[in-house]
Amino acid sequence: MKIVLYVLATAFLVSCSKQGDKKSTAPVVITLLGKSFYEPERSAKTQALLDSNLNVAITNWKKDSSEENYIWYGRRLGYLSRFTEAINIFTEGLEKYPNSAKLLRHRGHRFISLRLFDRAIEDLSKANRLANALPRDIEPDGSPNRLNKPLSSTLFNIRYHLALAHYLKGDFAQAQQDYFGCLTTCDNDDLLVATIDWLYMTYRRQGMEKEALSALGNINDSMNIIENDSYYKRCQMYQGKMVPELLLEVGPGDTDPDLTIATQGYGVGNWYLYNGDSAKAKEVFEKVVSGKHFASFGFIASEVELARWK
Repeated sequence: MKIVLYVLATAFLVSCSKQGDKKSTAPVVITLLGKSFYEPERSAKTQALLDSNLNVAITNWKKDSSEENYIWYGRRLGYLSRFTEAINIFTEGLEKYPNSAKLLRHRGHRFISLRLFDRAIEDLSKANRLANALPRDIEPDGSPNRLNKPLSSTLFNIRYHLALAHYLKGDFAQAQQDYFGCLTTCDNDDLLVATIDWLYMTYRRQGMEKEALSALGNINDSMNIIENDSYYKRCQMYQGKMVPELLLEVGPGDTDPDLTIATQGYGVGNWYLYNGDSAKAKEVFEKVVSGKHFASFGFIASEVELARWK
């Protein structure tokens, strides 16, 4: 069943000036549960790097307002959690490049960050139609993985985010079809494990246990995972190879425990939910949304589940 989720969209989609590295005092997100989040406090080193990257993007854009420079200007704002400003830059870029699947892909992502799922679906659906005619590419990373090796294509990211937006809306049947589209673009184990993870959950939310188990047949113990370790662990949990509680523990070597809990925690909460323990599921979802990574997909999905209960 589709769940209609309301957010204060008008409060977000207002005109924002291009502010360079100026930090806003306004909330960058008001969640589906009514909580305001602001641009995160960061270490001086991290803040300086993000500000420097943004200023380089602005300089490049001023020299040449190309499609690519609009994309990086908006992406750099997004990495600072300045999602509305990022959307405004992508929108300005689309006025100049109206058939840019890449600009639509990135704007759609940031609509998801703002919990504006219908707007995201509109952008990503159009991007998917446009991208079918494009050559397969590798999309550069804004935050490189441990091997500094980009793994995904523009088409994969369009379909992945489109499927996610439908999933968050509760349209699991359409999400299922979109994840099928993702599978056709998976050319490494990281992309495959992320897609199978969400497809498995999509099947389970529709009561399709046989199909969900069949999808897990794509996951094995010899996969070469570079960056999607949390999705891999979730799939291993579904296979019975890891107990759910283990995914809620973080080790001393974890560089971002809060993000690990947000990503792995949603899978665990969902596992409890469709296995009949709604009280435990709610407890896990609440643990996830008590964290700081309000733009992570696990956080947003946990928030959606709690909003449905509310």
